[in-house]
Amino acid sequence: MKPLKPLLLCAGLALACSSAAHAATPAGQIHPAQWPQPSWPLPADPAIERRIDDLMAKMSVEDKVGQIVQGDIASVTPAEVRKYRLGSVLAGGGSDPGGRYNARPAEWLALADAYWEASMDTSGGGHAIPIIWGIDAMHGQSNVVGATLFPHNIGLGATRNPDLLREIARITAVETRTTGMEWTFAPTVAVPQDDRWGRAYEGYSEDPALVARYAGVFVEGLQGKAGAADFLDDHHVMTTVKHFLGDGGTTNGKDQGDTTVTEAQLRDIHAAGYVPAIAAGAQSVMASFNSFHGEKMHGHKPLLTDVLKGQMNFGGFVVGDWNGHGQVKGCTNTDCAQTYVAGMDMAMAPDTWKGLYESTVKHVNDGTLPMARLDDAVRRILRAKLRMGLFEKPKPSARALGGRFELLGSPRHRAVARQAVRESLVLLKNQGGLLPLPPKQRVLVAGDGADSMTRQTGGWTLTWQGDGTKRDDFPNADTLWDGLKAQVQAAGGNAELALDGAYRTKPDVAIVVFGEDPYAEFQGDLPDLMFKGGRSGDLELIRKLKADGIPVVAVFISGRPLWLNREINAADAFVAAWLPGSEGAGVADVLLRGPDGKAQHDFSGKLSFSWPRRADQYANNVGQPGYDPQFAFGYGLTYADKGDLQPLSEEPGIDPTASRTSTWFDRGVAATGLTLRLTGADGEAMDIVHPNATTADGSVAMTAINTEVQEGGRQFSFAGNGLIELRANAPLDLDRETNGDVFVISTLRVDALPAGARVSYLATSGKTTRGDVSISKALTAAKVGQWTRLGVPLRCVRGAGVDMKQVDIPMALQAGKGVRLSLAKVAIGTDYDQEVTCAE
Repeated sequence: MKPLKPLLLCAGLALACSSAAHAATPAGQIHPAQWPQPSWPLPADPAIERRIDDLMAKMSVEDKVGQIVQGDIASVTPAEVRKYRLGSVLAGGGSDPGGRYNARPAEWLALADAYWEASMDTSGGGHAIPIIWGIDAMHGQSNVVGATLFPHNIGLGATRNPDLLREIARITAVETRTTGMEWTFAPTVAVPQDDRWGRAYEGYSEDPALVARYAGVFVEGLQGKAGAADFLDDHHVMTTVKHFLGDGGTTNGKDQGDTTVTEAQLRDIHAAGYVPAIAAGAQSVMASFNSFHGEKMHGHKPLLTDVLKGQMNFGGFVVGDWNGHGQVKGCTNTDCAQTYVAGMDMAMAPDTWKGLYESTVKHVNDGTLPMARLDDAVRRILRAKLRMGLFEKPKPSARALGGRFELLGSPRHRAVARQAVRESLVLLKNQGGLLPLPPKQRVLVAGDGADSMTRQTGGWTLTWQGDGTKRDDFPNADTLWDGLKAQVQAAGGNAELALDGAYRTKPDVAIVVFGEDPYAEFQGDLPDLMFKGGRSGDLELIRKLKADGIPVVAVFISGRPLWLNREINAADAFVAAWLPGSEGAGVADVLLRGPDGKAQHDFSGKLSFSWPRRADQYANNVGQPGYDPQFAFGYGLTYADKGDLQPLSEEPGIDPTASRTSTWFDRGVAATGLTLRLTGADGEAMDIVHPNATTADGSVAMTAINTEVQEGGRQFSFAGNGLIELRANAPLDLDRETNGDVFVISTLRVDALPAGARVSYLATSGKTTRGDVSISKALTAAKVGQWTRLGVPLRCVRGAGVDMKQVDIPMALQAGKGVRLSLAKVAIGTDYDQEVTCAE
């Protein structure tokens, strides 16, 4: 590997150093010669190249295009793989055998066999080219019930233990192979620079040097060491290093947004992980959704081709992200020659694969997509398959680990995950040396995260957003409560679980476990870093227990550092536990003393992300000018340290009650400060915490649907008179917007509207004032099955009697039997397709 002088000189200070080095570089300009040149570790294999030449000489244009288009298992059948000769399938975050998130491991393996058999079937004249199945094994084989679930990357970053990461990757590969897949979309080597980004927990650190330390070893753990006898054998999987490039540096931390840093910052910060990953022989790289100075990465030839494949010597293939090619200028999800011309080798077209296949065949035949570029893409994909020896392998179930389901969540694998939990915990406060706790006492375990697998496993766990699961879905797992209870009782102490803190007998100490609800990409984006508190009132719970004279240990579960100065002040000890995964007992290992009275395990975790001093401290990365965090990068107490803290400032730097976003509902979830509710004909309301829900009386049903993104909308079916509500957690003041003639714009689709049906837009202020604006006429004029942006003037809502200074429900839709509407977004603004008149 050639020396990386810019990276090494600026490690830990990359942002400041890069800014000075290239302040005069025109925005968005790329100079490939200034990028690093890692050495690709796999020399050309003449035998493989001859096999590729022989095969490609026999392949038609259609055969070749099949190799460069990837469909999702929810949208492509084995029969279609056989017909179109597709080279790859994926299982997206919401795609599972039979459409069930908790499908059995045997069902995954059977489907893998079916796709493989279809790809190898030559009865119709096609060539036998084994299919590869890609899957988001994000923190273990996290799609499959019973698998070992490791801490998410943010927790692994805190361990500072590359050897542990190598072993985690190896175990992930083994468990993935048992269910028939040979390719994982990992590791993520993003370097998040704004913790408001909903994918921050997928990054190891804000520091590029730390990310670089992990990237190569994780690739080696998944694939084996390049050149070794076991490289890419049946105990390993292909990797996908992602997302190239700049996903962690978008403006305001917006997912899929625009990254407007300098070229030097893009190189030294955001490309840091790719250098060791390429040197380790990573077989694929995934293009990112984000843009670089307005140009989408899926169409960015200077970076995909000139830098990645040229200067950086990447010898694998580039795969796209979920319909990311459709965001390239001039493209649609079903037509985008530009992405291949730019350097994409395999486009991820999950539910649009057939249209993309057909248009790409046409583009090759008319010369829009040059044959040389097509051949290069196909050659790269075939080369990866031949390196894995897939042409000689039997079907997945007949390979070395196929069907070895006893390895899923095996004791040995769980022990490694438990070690990772212990080493990821970061102790921020230990007033008076409260920790470690003697287990032989009365221990109260409280908080709504104490016995919640969905909280501790986070997003990308069985479901895309990590929600909607139940305890039975985790047969090989312990919650934090399970681990604490077992050790306290074994020592002769008494452990009581009371999520709301309502204990039966006064405890000697309380452990309060709380934190963020699970989330994944874009649904986790935040407007600021203020922790809003859980449904149980976490701060109030801690203060109540303290008022009762009970020492409190706070354990915070989260995908990022957040502003919690009030909670830190209120508790005697404070532990950042991140998203620990399936082994909650690892927390008990560190919090509790052993039978001999000594600490079982000390705290060793160190912050890999700086902790904010205020909720508006978004630029909070080590090395930046004016760096002033509450807890600095690398902070983390041990039991030998004096853990006392002076009271922290409880001034958040923002108005915690203000509405800070003009978007109220987007991509399936209500914005911060709002709650989505369904109310049935019987008047019973339910808060929504899962993408699919039905009121108790069955009058309103909600299901997740795909829009331009996966599960980007919700469809509402009315079997009776019911309501969809967006309720403000605190009243909104919309008076200024009303006077400014602003609209509530709903991006919706009419799927069914019986003749004469009445649909109303409702809003309320106070308990009795309700405004009703009919939108029936506008919906009737809309084309069934087509999305439209419907604008309801806020002045109409005011005219219906609502006090716009105190709005409790800013938006609700009421409809009756037979109406079916889909909703993608609700926001206030002025850009709409159809306007509702105030008096229909």
